Amino acid sequence: MPMSLRVVLAEDGALMRVGLTALLTRFGHQVVAEATDAAQLVQAVAAHRPDIVVTDVRMPPGFSDEGLRAAVALRKTQPGLAVLVLSQYIEKTYAGELLDSGDGTGVGYLLKDRVGDVAEFIDALQRVAAGGTVVDPEVVRQLLRHRRDPLERLSAREREVLALMAEGRSNAAVARALVVSEAAVGKHIGHILTKLDLPPDDDDHRRVLAVLSFLRA
Repeated sequence: MPMSLRVVLAEDGALMRVGLTALLTRFGHQVVAEATDAAQLVQAVAAHRPDIVVTDVRMPPGFSDEGLRAAVALRKTQPGLAVLVLSQYIEKTYAGELLDSGDGTGVGYLLKDRVGDVAEFIDALQRVAAGGTVVDPEVVRQLLRHRRDPLERLSAREREVLALMAEGRSNAAVARALVVSEAAVGKHIGHILTKLDLPPDDDDHRRVLAVLSFLRA
């Protein structure tokens, strides 16, 4: 039988808040605190140490991204705190930060108008509380569109150099393959690292790993 979760619910809409509280209670979970703004959310988490936070994005006083920003801040100080965002809106900047926090575990982002099944919502809640990650496909699609391809910053020659670096080739080997001088290769690599916001490193192996890690991300 699924474990009972202690939930802090942050939702400024009265009908939605009452409905979610009743739903969670019906499935055996305990809403230990209800918050109607971001400040109350932070206070409730400090006071009750819940298993999971369920929060909207737009909350008083500005009705922009207060709930989501509060969730990001809470995850920075408490990486193990499970957070499930339930909202009508996709706030791309802070959504990305939230999903990247805590190694991406114990976090979820669902859209209210796309949750079509109560049992699926409860399952998502339990999975996030257990350390899983649950994200609506529409959130993923918009985040990917929001994050520009970092390789767009590179020139055609720099892309060629990066491709050879990714194969583990030394500067001398890259120079031979492109029929240019090693000095020219070194200059291209410096530009690549700068454009990809990667600090230069004297260790070629570490440098290649850093580039590959960036590209995988």
